[in-house]
Amino acid sequence: MASQILLVFLLSFFFLHQEASSQVLIFEGFDETDEINCDGSSIIKDSRLLRLTNRSTNIIGHAFYKTPFQMLNKTDPPIQPYAYSFSTYFVFSIVSPNSGSGGFGLAFTIAPSTEFHGAQAGHYLGLFNTTNDGNASNHIFAVEFDTVNRYNDDSDSEGNHVGVDINGMGSKITEPAAYIEEGTESVKDDFRMAKVDAVQAWIEYDGEKRTLNVTIAPLKLSRPSTPLIKNYKIDLYNVMKENMFVGFSASTGQETSSHYLLGWSFAVNGVAPMLSNLPKPPPKEQDPSSFPWVKVAIGILSALTLSLLCLLILLTCYNRYMDFEVLEDWETDCPHRFRYKDLHLATKGFIESQLIGIGGFGAVYKGVLPTTGTEVAVKRIVRSPLHGMREFAAEVESLGRLRHKNLVNLQGWCKKKNDLLLVYDFIPNGSLDCVLYNPNNSFVLNWGQRFNIVRGISAGLLYLHEEWEQVVIHRDVKTSNILIDGNLSARLGDFGLARLYNHGQVSHTTNVVGTIGYIAPELTRTGKASTKTDVYAFGVVLLEVVTGKRPLDSDQFFLVEWVVENYHLGQILEVIDPKLDSVYNEEEVELVLKLGLLCSQHRADYRPTMKQVTRYLNFDDPLPDIADWGHVGSNSSSRMNSGFLEITSSLRTAETSGYSSSITMSTKSIDAGR
Repeated sequence: MASQILLVFLLSFFFLHQEASSQVLIFEGFDETDEINCDGSSIIKDSRLLRLTNRSTNIIGHAFYKTPFQMLNKTDPPIQPYAYSFSTYFVFSIVSPNSGSGGFGLAFTIAPSTEFHGAQAGHYLGLFNTTNDGNASNHIFAVEFDTVNRYNDDSDSEGNHVGVDINGMGSKITEPAAYIEEGTESVKDDFRMAKVDAVQAWIEYDGEKRTLNVTIAPLKLSRPSTPLIKNYKIDLYNVMKENMFVGFSASTGQETSSHYLLGWSFAVNGVAPMLSNLPKPPPKEQDPSSFPWVKVAIGILSALTLSLLCLLILLTCYNRYMDFEVLEDWETDCPHRFRYKDLHLATKGFIESQLIGIGGFGAVYKGVLPTTGTEVAVKRIVRSPLHGMREFAAEVESLGRLRHKNLVNLQGWCKKKNDLLLVYDFIPNGSLDCVLYNPNNSFVLNWGQRFNIVRGISAGLLYLHEEWEQVVIHRDVKTSNILIDGNLSARLGDFGLARLYNHGQVSHTTNVVGTIGYIAPELTRTGKASTKTDVYAFGVVLLEVVTGKRPLDSDQFFLVEWVVENYHLGQILEVIDPKLDSVYNEEEVELVLKLGLLCSQHRADYRPTMKQVTRYLNFDDPLPDIADWGHVGSNSSSRMNSGFLEITSSLRTAETSGYSSSITMSTKSIDAGR
């Protein structure tokens, strides 16, 4: 009997470890097809680099593997309860300004979720905030690679250090960044992580021994045999949950650096593989004071040898093929600046066959960049006295830094004489409007795809309203400005009417803009846009997605009014798009319909915030009782009709391309619908 029990134990132990040991991931560089969930300022570059943050102040970037890993043994009761062993190897690069220390750092992170609600930038590295820092309920393990000190008086007092964090930023152990010389046990070679081209890091946790090792070294060196943090006693059993996400978080503060990942491998109950085919590290900014005087003298002598003819030839070629003006201050922190020659080639000279959309401020062309083969959408803006270089600069400088998986992201820009060009992600499946209503489109979205689309739009608007460094009001949310990417996920675009203001302030926009059918009733009275006017338009989109009907099909049909009437008749499910062929999740459909009515209420103060909307769509919170809503009363139809009639003569509908034209940052700038 005892031998049988022992056999069962050994077999259970064997298969348990076999299952866990198969959990391995390897990224030798990154591309858009990888199973990496980028959030905040994170973006995967064409150079195969994963950039967590750029040089903007007070931003956060997250990059996590989309599938969680099993991190606890599952025997019940546990024979020897412990967190699984794990190992990770990654290469990162920190690009700091050539003056100042830069900041703040990045952290390898294991967490129960990829969402860190309320997390702050700066010293909190996008993981914690002032209220939850140190709480055991966080269940977060992190190894930070920090370049700024002054977290508090008791810990993290050393800048440029490595620290081990459990549920908060008060490190359990820290060491100045260094590697151990070969053949020694204690001789450390300190180095500045932001000054070397790239840094290798090895993190290894032994679940049975409950010990942690952390090793770092510059990229060009082999792995030191002695870890920087060696055999540190730490039990992660109470920190880990059964399934955990692994990835990275980074942030900036008033001090800024760009944080990059070149490659990453991770294994549970195994050794993380080494990486070989890595992309080149990003270039460092050179400090002029670091050049030897000999190099300066040689440069001066070389310059003096150039003849006037050579100078003239170089200047002619530069003006002919590049035609770039001297960079102004605002241009240095903006996204990539493209050469006009490359964009001209990409769009085949902006010929009509490449045209994919047109609007009041210009046209959008499909292009293929000759340098990388990447498909892009190029917005060619018509400069006018009311919309010139100042507005163009404001758009590139401000909204050019928006980065979210559910937005159409700005890749770069170009200006040449009277041509102002913006380069965006190319979204292959066109607009949601086209997918829903184009009679020539044989493809029909099923309910699961539609539900995923509305959740994506909700996430994008939540980022604009609450999660970015400023509040962004889109002011033209509609199906034709929602693009559908290759994964059938939603990407909100066309920020041509957007407004920005600081958190805690009130929007001061004073003109009525937008598209008939999506304009909130209060706009016809006050002209003041707010996040609640975006919520109203989003509510109309929700009803469109379920019903397959436009907001206004005729002078006698108003979508919101029609859905309200069917609700009062007790037949709200009768409005469902017939093209769904009765194949749908009834609970989800009813949720979206009622949420559409809740968002499109006549009174703005009855509408939810996008944070509440997102929680409703995730079934985290129940919807409030529909009997308490403002626009389901008997007078709602007349109120909505009057609201629509007030604006029918004053607005033009917006363009259908879904790509941004130009941001009117001043309330005195042109505000007409396009």
